[in-house]
Amino acid sequence: MAPPARAAYRDANVLRWLTAYTASVTGDVVYFLALSWAATRVGGPSQVGLVAAAGALPRAVLMLGGGVVADRFGPLRVAVVSDAIRCAVVLAVAVAVVLTFPSVWLLVVVALIFGVVDAVFMPAVGALPPRITSPEQLARVQGMRGLSIRLSNAVGPLLAGSVMAIGHAAGAFTLAGVLFAASLAVLLTVRIAAPAEAAPRRASAWRELGDGLRYVRRHRMLAPLVTVIGLSEMCFSGPVATGLVLLADERGWGAPGMGWVASAFSVGAAAAALLLTVASRIPRAGPAMSGALLVTAAGAVALGRAPALPVAVMFGALIGLTSGFTTAVTGALIQTESDPRYLGRVTSVTTLCTLGLAPALFPAVGVTVALWGADAFFAGCGAICLLAAVLGLSVPALRRAELQPPGSVTPTAPFPSGPPVP
Repeated sequence: MAPPARAAYRDANVLRWLTAYTASVTGDVVYFLALSWAATRVGGPSQVGLVAAAGALPRAVLMLGGGVVADRFGPLRVAVVSDAIRCAVVLAVAVAVVLTFPSVWLLVVVALIFGVVDAVFMPAVGALPPRITSPEQLARVQGMRGLSIRLSNAVGPLLAGSVMAIGHAAGAFTLAGVLFAASLAVLLTVRIAAPAEAAPRRASAWRELGDGLRYVRRHRMLAPLVTVIGLSEMCFSGPVATGLVLLADERGWGAPGMGWVASAFSVGAAAAALLLTVASRIPRAGPAMSGALLVTAAGAVALGRAPALPVAVMFGALIGLTSGFTTAVTGALIQTESDPRYLGRVTSVTTLCTLGLAPALFPAVGVTVALWGADAFFAGCGAICLLAAVLGLSVPALRRAELQPPGSVTPTAPFPSGPPVP
């Protein structure tokens, strides 16, 4: 029997990856704040949406292609090149802001380039964990990744605000470039396992993309799991923040009340990430995921009906805890079940489900609250989570899903009826 693998939080290689990832995510936060601030100063609030859309559009459109790039050239190589490009672009715009008065169109071009690079970087960085640690440590790595995101979202705005108070947008862009450079330097020290046997090179990237989509569609677990991820994340990757603002305004809690509930949500999610980081294993991962979704559904409905701020804070922490748990477990299951040759494309599909479905709900938030109240919006979020939980419990492959126990052998995630036909 093989000896137990070293815990991910004690693995120097994993910690190097985590350091690079944290620096990169913090750089993202600083960059987006600097870009929004510069757009506001150059063109006013009406131009911020234009610049933000310029960055979001190529990221959504090209995300699936980014997965093909990660699988074809290797996730570490693609992540390194992406970090280098982002560093160069952000430092270049910092120089441009210092030397000239930037136009809105310059910021649009920067956002477009950054969005294209992000579409390649995100699938690559998502496909790296199985290459740097053993399968039984993937849940811990997902927990560590969750802690990294929470830390970056807390520290990034503070750094950006402090630097912009002294050096304005140029200073913040420079800071973002330095963070990307630091991420690049550490990422170059990360060691990966020998790559799996390469998939046959297709005639075009388009055909490789089709192979990846067929792989997900035909896989008995990945197909329903991707659907569960899309349903469970579409409310909590953006729209819920808007819902919290409208809920606090409707109940008269004001901005401080909204801040308390949002902070409780973040604390709950961080607690889930910490729990998964230190836990030795997660027994019955499939049912645990569905159970967490059921609790999230009930908590979302209860949050919308909370009669007082302390009750809302309590339910905010609860749904942060359970939704954070679900995110980490589903991420670990994706990486455990996916054939390494297709992991970049699988990651791009799940990322697109998260980023692509959530924006579609933003217009519905305001309309729903205006017509029926904030409690109706949170009831809708609860219904979507309930649907995800029912799917998880009704599909046998998800109901029996398990993460790799210590000392087990990594299986190859096969097609139910052979590999996809070109």
